[in-house]
Amino acid sequence: MDERDYDPPRLLRTLPSWLLNRAAAAASAQVNAALAHERVRRHHFTVLLALSEGGPASQAALGRRLGIDRSDMAAVVAELERDELIARERDPHDRRRNVVTLTPAGAAALARLQQRVVAAQEALLTPLSADERAELARLLSRIVEQP
Repeated sequence: MDERDYDPPRLLRTLPSWLLNRAAAAASAQVNAALAHERVRRHHFTVLLALSEGGPASQAALGRRLGIDRSDMAAVVAELERDELIARERDPHDRRRNVVTLTPAGAAALARLQQRVVAAQEALLTPLSADERAELARLLSRIVEQP
């Protein structure tokens, strides 16, 4: 679809749910483009970030924590392992589980990816002042965190 031709009904443009959806689509496009420069997808970034913040974890626990389907998680872990960004080893306490660990190369890649994601956030939020950005993040957090 050519965005120049996109002209939704006026009522739609006033609905918060519609606006959030459009903003999410724009954000996703910005972040995906930023990560693509490193030949990485969002799930790769998410797994690397989770390992950096939380330390080694079982593949299954990571998938549950991040809301990544088991088969998708297996593929993401295999790709990250292939690129030597993570190491996967059998859990010595439970041989049925794999423990995933961030490698030094993974930590370096994550630092680059974080810079790209921050730049994507900046590009997305260009129309907003610093105060407006903080307020937007606060309000979105309230919506996301409601029971």
